[in-house]
Amino acid sequence: MRICSLVLMLSVLAPASYAAPTPAPVRAEIDTLLARMQPSRCKFYRNGEWFDAAKAERHLLSKLANAEKVTTVENTEEFIALVATKSSASGKPYQVRCTGAAAMPSAEWLTAQLSVIRSEAKQ
Repeated sequence: MRICSLVLMLSVLAPASYAAPTPAPVRAEIDTLLARMQPSRCKFYRNGEWFDAAKAERHLLSKLANAEKVTTVENTEEFIALVATKSSASGKPYQVRCTGAAAMPSAEWLTAQLSVIRSEAKQ
């Protein structure tokens, strides 16, 4: 019985021991990515409601903090896939809608913006 309890405790704690904060360069890129929503006046859709960019940013950063408790987000693409694509509560996909454009999956919008950020950084 004692061995079973120890094995169970280790299996619960082991994944958390491998978690680490997002590396600083990746975090800077994520912050830049999320900040691009503000000037674009885009709205963020989750769980049946549209939110402004500031609220979307707070929500996604909160989700990132939760993700960092169990894993390390190694790159911005992983952030998009793990954190910014769908609701962990409902499983429904997030969307982004910018002025004058149709709504699109958040992963599509974020990936396009990430490409722009990286191309600007190369110039």
